[in-house]
Amino acid sequence: MFHHKDSLEALNQHLPLKQKIISAHRVIMEKFDFIARIAITLYDPETRILKTYIDSSGGDQPLKHYEALLENAGSLKEILDKGQPRVVNNLVTFDHGKHEHTRRVGRQGYAASYTMPMFHSGRFFGFLFFNSYKPDVFDEKTLKDLDIFGHLVSLIVINELSMFNVMDAALKTTSDITHMRDPETGSHLDRMSRYSRLIAQALAEKYELDDTYIEHIFMFSPLRDVGKIAIPDTILLKPGPLDEKERKIMNNHTSIGRAMIDGIVANFGLDCIEQIDVLKNIAEFHHEAMNGSGYPSGKKGVEIPLEARIVAVADIFDALTSIRPYKKAWSNDEAFNLLKQLAGEKLDSDCVNALINNRVEIERIQQQFQENFYG
Repeated sequence: MFHHKDSLEALNQHLPLKQKIISAHRVIMEKFDFIARIAITLYDPETRILKTYIDSSGGDQPLKHYEALLENAGSLKEILDKGQPRVVNNLVTFDHGKHEHTRRVGRQGYAASYTMPMFHSGRFFGFLFFNSYKPDVFDEKTLKDLDIFGHLVSLIVINELSMFNVMDAALKTTSDITHMRDPETGSHLDRMSRYSRLIAQALAEKYELDDTYIEHIFMFSPLRDVGKIAIPDTILLKPGPLDEKERKIMNNHTSIGRAMIDGIVANFGLDCIEQIDVLKNIAEFHHEAMNGSGYPSGKKGVEIPLEARIVAVADIFDALTSIRPYKKAWSNDEAFNLLKQLAGEKLDSDCVNALINNRVEIERIQQQFQENFYG
């Protein structure tokens, strides 16, 4: 009676998203052994950028840490315009290698691909790719079966992202209440989160960061100050410098934020979210300093989680270059000079250099997300 084993049993388990994708890939290969890779890219509608997110690959990762404007990926844009999947049974002759992503896939040796656009409640959120080293493998019968697997994989990703969205909504609702009291703007959060992602991308090779970790830093960095909701207005909105007692109360926002996140994770059953500790570390430790003079724990150097070191640099840089009621905006050069002075003492030198060395991208982010005090 119980002789049959569920081939997709792993999807019921408490596993990271990547392991679930790998498990689904193994099952697919039992029927279609030519499927060498399943990969997922996510779409950022604000910037119209496609970003590599997760895949089932081992060593073959031709698009690791890759992003591109949808407009610059004409073949993918055509898929979205038509709302239909795309079959390429001979990548050698496809697109004549015009785009970087096509050249990378070609260098890896893939000979055929099947690409499905992914939608959730009618909204496009990314692409799903099936890659093969063999040409001419995607016939109509195969495609019909892969459609089923493709939608299954898409639902796995949707489920993961939905958990992020639930937690994000809970925290952002709280955070929005905080920002109604705090003069920090939405544009600041837009820029700061993208500076954080920029730094993480630049450090990816040195610290062996995967695309999932980089994306999570982008997702989680705007929630770093959620604990400020518990800080009294007399302190949070004080126009002048804080006294010692007030500073101690203000500094508590990091520990409060961590406790709030722990509570939301427990109350909503979100402990299975992959890399949830990245969010917790950002909230709790983004005010630590490399020399141990920060708070709440006085951590030093590499004791401070990398994600917190990254967000600290991004946050300070945008604060310096933004207009506030009590200060004018610094130029990028002025801000860079101060970051260099703080590097090694207060801030992580690698993170500082990673930001400074990407000036063109910084200016693009600043242009796209300009300050808007009128909403």
